[in-house]
Amino acid sequence: MTDNIASSIQMEPSISSNISGEQPIWEAAELIYTVKEDEAGILLRTVLLSRLHMSRRLITRLKKLEHAITVNDARTYSHKPLEPGDIVRIRIAEPQLDTIEPEPIPIEVIFEDDDILVVHKPAGIVVHPTKGYSSGTLANGVVHYWRSRGEHTRFRPVHRLDQETSGVLVVAKHAFAHQQLSEQMKRNQMVKRYIAFTEGVPQPARGTVNAPIDRDADEPHMRIVTPTGYDSITHYAVVNAYGGIAAKVECELETGRTHQIRVHMQHLGCPLIGDKFYNPDSILSIPMTRHALHATYLSFDHPMSGERVVFTAPLPAELAQLEVTLNKRKEAYTE
Repeated sequence: MTDNIASSIQMEPSISSNISGEQPIWEAAELIYTVKEDEAGILLRTVLLSRLHMSRRLITRLKKLEHAITVNDARTYSHKPLEPGDIVRIRIAEPQLDTIEPEPIPIEVIFEDDDILVVHKPAGIVVHPTKGYSSGTLANGVVHYWRSRGEHTRFRPVHRLDQETSGVLVVAKHAFAHQQLSEQMKRNQMVKRYIAFTEGVPQPARGTVNAPIDRDADEPHMRIVTPTGYDSITHYAVVNAYGGIAAKVECELETGRTHQIRVHMQHLGCPLIGDKFYNPDSILSIPMTRHALHATYLSFDHPMSGERVVFTAPLPAELAQLEVTLNKRKEAYTE
């Protein structure tokens, strides 16, 4: 976002109506852009696309709402030429009601402001309701957390974590924030790092797995490496090797396919410890309630200020104990 853009948040919900009057709107955020002296004649549409970096989809949706896009507090058409000093105001409007039911599920908040919520997702919980998980998800807990504070924010996860994967996850609190963060993901500007504990030690100790991934036709809930799959790239580095039997590995995603790290580590011959899908025949005999994968680091440009932000999450207790166990086995192995 440039210095010429002012952003402010409506701290109390402001209810208005759409053109047909069918659904109330909650104004979640506001953007303000003042036309510069050297921008005389610039089209409103150009300001929306090139200055405020709004998606065409969001623009189309907001154009249907009264007072969502105004110039000098008056509604106008998108091809209107603007003059220096004109004030373009965008009110990011949201449907008042969400289809996700609030449930009193505890959530661990790492950071929150008016634009984003960053949480430490525990293992064993699904991010968003699906056909097999209609309730008891992270989304249900977050919506309950917001409703309890009087916020009617929609749940907009920017990315996902597998059910048994723990760690840092960011949720956008309005459509513009979601759009900005999604674009960063597409441009590989969002950095996501994970800690994985693998059975076996990847060779070489540092490298990149560039292996396409697609759904397994025989086991649709699983993924496989296949030449006809989608481009999938994982960078990795061995942080610690435990006597050749296991390793602590840092992984950084360049792409974000379903089960990507789990599939790529299996592809290297070093599946994740505790992974019942990709390592069902483990010989380590270490009881686990989850697979050993944790999203430890997340970095991106804040969707409103443009400031680079970094969020981290320490290893949860079960993985910290796994590390202790592996260190003890390493010591026994080297004696």
